[in-house]
Amino acid sequence: MELPVLGDTLIVLVSQLIFFIGGWVFFVKQLFRNYEIRHVFVQLIFSSTLALSLTMFELIIFEIIGFLEASSRYFHWRLGLTLLLIMVIAVIPYLIAYSCISNVRMVPARWVQPLTTLIWLCYLYGFWRIGDPFPLLSVSRGIFTIEQAVSRIGVVGVTVMAILSGFGAVNYPYTSMSYFIRPVLQSDVLNLERRLLQTIDMILVKKKRIALDRRRNKPNQKQSIWGMISSVTQRPVGAENIGQLRLEISALEELSRQLFLEAHSMKNMQERQRWAGTLQGKYFNVLGHFFSLYCLWKIFICTINIIFDRVGKKDPVTRGIEIAVHWCGFEMDIAFWSQHVSFLLVGCIVVTSIRGLLLTLTKFFYKISSSKSSNIIVLVLAQIMGMYFCSSVLLMRMNMPAEYRVIITEVLGGLHFNFYHRWFDVIFLVSALATIVVLYLLHKPPNVDSSM
Repeated sequence: MELPVLGDTLIVLVSQLIFFIGGWVFFVKQLFRNYEIRHVFVQLIFSSTLALSLTMFELIIFEIIGFLEASSRYFHWRLGLTLLLIMVIAVIPYLIAYSCISNVRMVPARWVQPLTTLIWLCYLYGFWRIGDPFPLLSVSRGIFTIEQAVSRIGVVGVTVMAILSGFGAVNYPYTSMSYFIRPVLQSDVLNLERRLLQTIDMILVKKKRIALDRRRNKPNQKQSIWGMISSVTQRPVGAENIGQLRLEISALEELSRQLFLEAHSMKNMQERQRWAGTLQGKYFNVLGHFFSLYCLWKIFICTINIIFDRVGKKDPVTRGIEIAVHWCGFEMDIAFWSQHVSFLLVGCIVVTSIRGLLLTLTKFFYKISSSKSSNIIVLVLAQIMGMYFCSSVLLMRMNMPAEYRVIITEVLGGLHFNFYHRWFDVIFLVSALATIVVLYLLHKPPNVDSSM
């Protein structure tokens, strides 16, 4: 039994409040747990963007299971998408520009606001011009419309998704399969560490000789002018060749860096060896073989789609059920199973997308953030997150049966959905092949010069 429109609105608002609280907790407990300085406004922006993004996924699931009235779902689709676009296009970029300019000490306080507005206007112009090289909507469809905004956000968001997907499809089998673990003996590690210590000792000895030579040749402050001239012109007995020593130190320091990186790599390989022997390691090794086959299949399919300009006409659920019915001879209710399998598939995609993005953002935040730049980085992550989830709706549409993607088509208007799928295939293929090349080069053991 469907709820009234007022009840539908209450349900969506309560779910948004839950998402907002979850984003707030993630912000405080995960991102900013090592920082005492926290701007409440930045927390509000991040949590609101996450809540609006998750609401779109929630409405997709509601569409599949037929929860809430159709008119209510359509209203909340347009409202939530409009608010998310305002955040991603207007609010967050303005705050990023303001935060960056206000942190520059050379800029007077009275110039912060005008410069922020100028940079923001330049961003809006660049955001609009990003659609020129791509087959997006024309100006005749209107400038300030959801379709125009989503069409341009989709280009950036789909690019980010494809890069992350291509990297993950290759990197996951590489990090989880025992095949790629290079066997390392403890004796090799000890020998390498011994060489590293010997190299450091040699660097210290040569630097000590330079310091002693400087001290020996340092002129006395009470010395006469004639004594200072003679100390410079006359080379003392046993004086060091400073230039030669510095060249030797530079070569030894480069060798020490290579030895340290090799020792660190060996330690990591030993950790992976111990982990591969555990039950969890064996489980992930099996998953790695499965995902390696998926990666090869995905690269093959993307290549076929690009060469033959092919886009799937049917979603995977409908195609799989038709194969089961017509080729395997199974008898089943196509409409019933299509709804339930679509619900499970979309649910898995939503959960993995949210989890994968949040983990990636957390790792990225920890690597480049500091006490001064952390708030700016959080705003940038909120911008990426909004574009990512908005673009996920465009690509997720193809994984839904035709009867469930109607409302997305109505909300987004006349977008060229096939273009985004083809663009995803192109970027995914480039990202996957580039990751394979990089991992191949990293997997090769570095050639450390054995000469001391």
